[in-house]
Amino acid sequence: MAPVTYTQEDSIALITIDHPPVNAMSLVVRQGLLDAIQSAVADGMQQGLIVCSGRTFVAGGDISEFGNAPQIPHLPDVYQALEDSPVTWLAAMHGTVLGGGFELAMACDYRIALQGTRFGLPEVTLGLVPGAAGTQRLPRLVGAVLAADLCSSGRMITAQELLDASGLDKIVDADLNQAARDFLLAADKSPQAVSHRSIPPVDSDFFSTQRIAVTNKAKGALAPLHNLDAVQWATETDFAVGQKRERALHLELRNSDQSIALRHAFFAERAVSKPDAIKNTTPRDFQKIAIVGGGLMGSGIAAACLNAKLSVTMIEATDVGAENGRKNVVKLMDAALKRGLINQNTYDERLKNFSCSTNYSDTSSCDIAIEAVFEDLAVKQSVFKSLAQHMSGDAIIATNTSYINPCDIAAGVSHPQRIIGLHFFSPAHIMKLLEVVATPDTSSEVLATAFTLAKRLRKVGALSRICDGFIGNRMLAAYRRQADYLLADGASPQQIDSAMRNYGLPMGPYELQDLTGLQIGYANRKRLAATRSPSERYIPIADQLCKLERFGQRSCIGWYRYEEGNRKPINDPAVMTLVESYSAENNIKRREFTEQEIQLSLISILANEGEKILQEGIAERSIDIDMVKIHGYGFPRWRGGPMHAAAQLGDDVIRQTLQKIVQQSPDSWVLADKYR
Repeated sequence: MAPVTYTQEDSIALITIDHPPVNAMSLVVRQGLLDAIQSAVADGMQQGLIVCSGRTFVAGGDISEFGNAPQIPHLPDVYQALEDSPVTWLAAMHGTVLGGGFELAMACDYRIALQGTRFGLPEVTLGLVPGAAGTQRLPRLVGAVLAADLCSSGRMITAQELLDASGLDKIVDADLNQAARDFLLAADKSPQAVSHRSIPPVDSDFFSTQRIAVTNKAKGALAPLHNLDAVQWATETDFAVGQKRERALHLELRNSDQSIALRHAFFAERAVSKPDAIKNTTPRDFQKIAIVGGGLMGSGIAAACLNAKLSVTMIEATDVGAENGRKNVVKLMDAALKRGLINQNTYDERLKNFSCSTNYSDTSSCDIAIEAVFEDLAVKQSVFKSLAQHMSGDAIIATNTSYINPCDIAAGVSHPQRIIGLHFFSPAHIMKLLEVVATPDTSSEVLATAFTLAKRLRKVGALSRICDGFIGNRMLAAYRRQADYLLADGASPQQIDSAMRNYGLPMGPYELQDLTGLQIGYANRKRLAATRSPSERYIPIADQLCKLERFGQRSCIGWYRYEEGNRKPINDPAVMTLVESYSAENNIKRREFTEQEIQLSLISILANEGEKILQEGIAERSIDIDMVKIHGYGFPRWRGGPMHAAAQLGDDVIRQTLQKIVQQSPDSWVLADKYR
């Protein structure tokens, strides 16, 4: 069937777009739509209806085309032909009406939608502005205030919100196509086109105030500001001028580093959950999950599973622990209810599927168990043995460990092919990353089931094989180690943190340590001390802070000081005294580092560690590493992840930087083959 068909039904020209899976506005759809519009005009039709088959209206453009030169017909020309035609057009919408789909609707004379439809202009998330007059028609449809918000944030709004803003003519509950025909037959035959409407005035300081807010929120991303500019053009110029300016900027941004990186992240997100290791493998069905541990991590995992409509049994060691675990989960559900994320019926249904117990026999009917107790090998081994004793022989048993080898945790447990690591990130009901850690024995079926679980939990699953820290924490350890070398050689914690914030990270390495707690890294360093090469440079400043009981935000003192109830870091001269004393005692001549040197140094170390991870077969693909760092560690999405960022810098730049790093800290780094 053709992706676009044109028929006549009674006195109405009917254009149907049927281009699975999301009716993307690709070249064949653009051409088919233009042909259909021209046919309706040639046939003398007075009224026309545009609908889409499948689960959604047009959900955007074909992103795979964005890396190529645009091909005729160009989308703004198609939509202008639609708006300029003598036919009165109505868009009947359902599903998600995004990007080019929303622009199509705005080029029509009328818009109605099925209840539950959502709308947005998400081009900003790809480093772009809309390319078919979205920033020019939307302010004329709903006003500049809402348009500026939607274009610069990329967020979606509901049909009701759009109706309230006068962006829709009607919402219907059922039989969208019939409701559309009835509406069109009764509608005014000479409506005012959206592009001809005036924009209600805004406060004189609106855009300057918005610019400050958008800049602060963007954290280095440029597209939000470009979108704000484009909406402002709509308030200052006529439509034709604004449309041309928007289109020129859209085409320019397609070739920008940020857009290329964001499109890399977009496609990587969809590919990461399909590793070769599960190719042609059918996952198991599952419904019942057992979670051992009711603390912060366990309760977060439980909430995530309940939100995925799974049945959850939580196991704790004592009645008090079980009750506390229950309270922790209920607290998370209460917060979701209070924020309007769920309604009372959903709240009741989810808690009905949740139970707490101290008896491992209650796990006997569960399909998957997830151990989420603290990082102690003996405790985790005991949990695994208890689960294996009470669950069926093929039930999947997973550990949430951050560092410990899952094979050691499962030592002595029968059927090792069912053992897997599921490394959640805190808070587990919010953070999107799930590192799926395969042991040498994990079956492809169990692995595929783990990725299905990640999808049900609405998380980005990334495959890792076993090494200390897996992908994410292993790279974090290398990153922190190089930061410590910079610290000892002349930089300050504030300078390093500022450099990485300016690079786009939400916080620098020392602010992050204060947030998570210095004692975690200290315990891990002590665990690895016996295997650390004596020739490797070791900076003990963080250890000294821990010995002084400076553990970070929870103790109100770490690398920084904190006021009670306030997470804003305050510089503490005592830390620099400690740093400078260490440098002097070790005959280190401190020197100044530029912000660019700090950034390049730390990104190069991440790239090197990532290449080693690929070289060792810990990760299958560089996209796995990029997704782990973006979704688990706050690496700026608009840089595409550390591996993509390194590729944009170029191998020669990374190689030269690494050679300097090796010279500064001899016998401390092993370079990946790629950078030798």
